[in-house]
Amino acid sequence: MFGGLLVIDELDEDLGLAEVQDSQGRSFQLPAEWLPAAADGAAYRVEGRVEGQTGQLTFTPEAGGAQLLRERSKQTLLDFHDELGDEA
Repeated sequence: MFGGLLVIDELDEDLGLAEVQDSQGRSFQLPAEWLPAAADGAAYRVEGRVEGQTGQLTFTPEAGGAQLLRERSKQTLLDFHDELGDEA
């Protein structure tokens, strides 16, 4: 089983695609129909399960998820900057 957090950066309703970012900083596109109540800035908890040769993903709306992801990104940048400052 695996899981994570996704936030929609941009929703392209004409193409039916959502540009998303995950909690590891990766960006990619998903079909918007996979995401309940898809909208720019919406966040989802993702849970995956594999049984045999079959997999299933579940996207559950996550209140406050976008803010949590932004805070994690800020902390990562701060930690990275501190490491560079220590070497100089």
